[in-house]
Amino acid sequence: MKLREWLQEKPFTLTMSSGFFGFFAHLGFLSVLEEEDIIPNKITGSSAGALIGGFFASGLSTRDMKEILMNLKKESFWDPIGVGGFLKGQKFKDLLDDKLIIKNIENTKFDLKVSTFNLMKGKTEVLESGNLAQAIYASCAVPFMFQPIMINKNFYLDGGLKDRPGLNGVEANERVFYHHIISNSPWRKKSGKSTQIPKRENMISLAIKNLPKVRPNNLKSGVLAYNKAKESMRKVLDMDISDIIYV
Repeated sequence: MKLREWLQEKPFTLTMSSGFFGFFAHLGFLSVLEEEDIIPNKITGSSAGALIGGFFASGLSTRDMKEILMNLKKESFWDPIGVGGFLKGQKFKDLLDDKLIIKNIENTKFDLKVSTFNLMKGKTEVLESGNLAQAIYASCAVPFMFQPIMINKNFYLDGGLKDRPGLNGVEANERVFYHHIISNSPWRKKSGKSTQIPKRENMISLAIKNLPKVRPNNLKSGVLAYNKAKESMRKVLDMDISDIIYV
């Protein structure tokens, strides 16, 4: 069976992983699904995946998101010095508040689950209601880079800390198409559990090799990551499926 056929056969959940500035690649990947009218009925994600998933679920098209992200500059979110993180995060929160069309998770166009890390409880917490901008910020709040955010008297950080794939919001019986950003972080062991592509029943995974690295000081590489992910996704749509697809 071709991947296109598998995706169109029954409703599926789209899950996108953490991956620092991997949101450019997530966007290129998602843009092909939207252009082909292959739309999930649910979205889950961590960090970069939560950002793109949240934008899409709020009603932004991938074209809208491309306009936002390709014009992103370091000063758009760079506001040192925060408490518990180098950046205050206010500019990032303001950007989210300004761009999101639907403001609360429970009102989004798709069932949306955002993985975050609850510092008070020391574990992953999946947010499925409440302020969408706060949830995305929490999921993207890389430790030591962004200061934590308080939601309902709890402090939250990057969902990728304990749920890098963003799969904690997925139920056991769901069909999942998972986009995995391959980690190149120096503090993660290449053989570590958090860097491996998880396996589960009814899940097809896509991992794109050699994506251009995007960092705050070279955001222009985002267009290269976007284009490579888009090209790769177009190629795999008509490939035979397997448990894990590397391209």
